[in-house]
Amino acid sequence: MTTLDPERQQQAKQYARIRRRLWLVSTSLSALYALAWLFTGWSIDLRNWLIAISPNPWFVVAGFIAIFGGIYAVLTLPLDYYSGFILPHRFGQSNQTLKDWVFDQLKGLAVGAPIGLLLLELLYLALRATGDLWWLWAAGGMLVFSVLLSNLAPILIMPIFNKFVPLGEEHADLEKRLLALAEKANTRVRGVFKFDMSRRTKSANAALTGIGNTRRIVLGDTLIDEFTDDEIETVLAHELGHHVHNDLPLLIASGTITTTLGLYLASLALDWAIAFFGFTGPADVAASCPGNHPRRLWTAHHAA
Repeated sequence: MTTLDPERQQQAKQYARIRRRLWLVSTSLSALYALAWLFTGWSIDLRNWLIAISPNPWFVVAGFIAIFGGIYAVLTLPLDYYSGFILPHRFGQSNQTLKDWVFDQLKGLAVGAPIGLLLLELLYLALRATGDLWWLWAAGGMLVFSVLLSNLAPILIMPIFNKFVPLGEEHADLEKRLLALAEKANTRVRGVFKFDMSRRTKSANAALTGIGNTRRIVLGDTLIDEFTDDEIETVLAHELGHHVHNDLPLLIASGTITTTLGLYLASLALDWAIAFFGFTGPADVAASCPGNHPRRLWTAHHAA
């Protein structure tokens, strides 16, 4: 029988409580930042300035997002530093040096900004081209993006942040056990890989990533080094349970429904904002600044 350490349990609760408070602060700051741009007229001024440089809508959207999102990123950098570096070190959850953390932030920006910008450009294309049904087209596009990202992330995005290698002969028995377990669960995988989780954290984890021809089992090196094969198999069995019960398709379906409803409500709010603030129409980039932060949009879909 395993006995839980009361002190560690208390620390875990405290850590979770602080994380919730930081999320609330971040969400409130984001809302206040967007409202400030709307009610001070900064969003209209920025849009007019960009149009004076070039009326091309693709340029206006890119310029608006770069300035709006860039200022927000600078303002929230101290909060990101505390929540992403200071707090995990305080609770003994991180092994990262400051240099590695900064490098990870730069890599995240290099990956997330182009993807976020592309999605937002396509969103504004829908706003310009599809009229009142833009929200429905946008929801369909988000569904396609979620499925595509889930398929490509293990081979194109995840290796940017971690090194993934096959288990190899050293862990051949463990690999056979995990592949047999996946076969029993009727889950086809492309192999078993380990990644350098210890470079950032002391935590241990296992997961199934990808869909279709990119689905694979990934194990943190901390899990392999600190747990027995039986324990690792138990952890993976939990992850396989999500696939056996079709949790991933259900998650995508529920996410699509939630996204569609959210975009519809956003379309109603946008109609009100156009009348209240005097925007030129739904495709006016100044009207939609509350939802235009590329990092937030990227983060929302990265988990897919």
